[in-house]
Amino acid sequence: MATATQPVHMSLDLYLKSSFEPDAEYVDGVIEERPVGENDHSSWQFAIQQWFARHLQEWAIRVRPELRIQVSKNRYRVPDVTILDRNLPVEQIVTHAPIAVFEILSPEDSINRMMTKLADYEHMGIKTILVLDPNGRHFRYVAGRLEPLSPEPFDLPGSSCRFDLSEIEKLLD
Repeated sequence: MATATQPVHMSLDLYLKSSFEPDAEYVDGVIEERPVGENDHSSWQFAIQQWFARHLQEWAIRVRPELRIQVSKNRYRVPDVTILDRNLPVEQIVTHAPIAVFEILSPEDSINRMMTKLADYEHMGIKTILVLDPNGRHFRYVAGRLEPLSPEPFDLPGSSCRFDLSEIEKLLD
């Protein structure tokens, strides 16, 4: 698999036909490993999924963990959690901008790689991009920068969804 010193180059066609454990991202012909989640990471991922799953019908959404998203012609990203508009067609690999994506930080995440990934999401047109740190610092990515995430609940633009950090924290196991 890819390492910092030896990137693995692969054709897009082969990437799309391959599976990785955990799934990997495709960035301009190079396979990028995703950090393997630890317990805290997994707990946050599950809590976010639970929160949104409680409102699937009410908010007309789909909740997907680790779903490939084609953010541009030669870039495929895999957010930790993706919120999709149920009114859009079901796609095996998402090409329509999701309502929101969530990245949960792992100890191995680098700020440079994360910022590039978040910029890809923004370029695709995703309006809500949240970065949650199991150590308690949470952020919203807006216009190329990370802003501290307010603890106050807020509506997700372009949807009837609501994000409530305190309710999600109650779901942590």
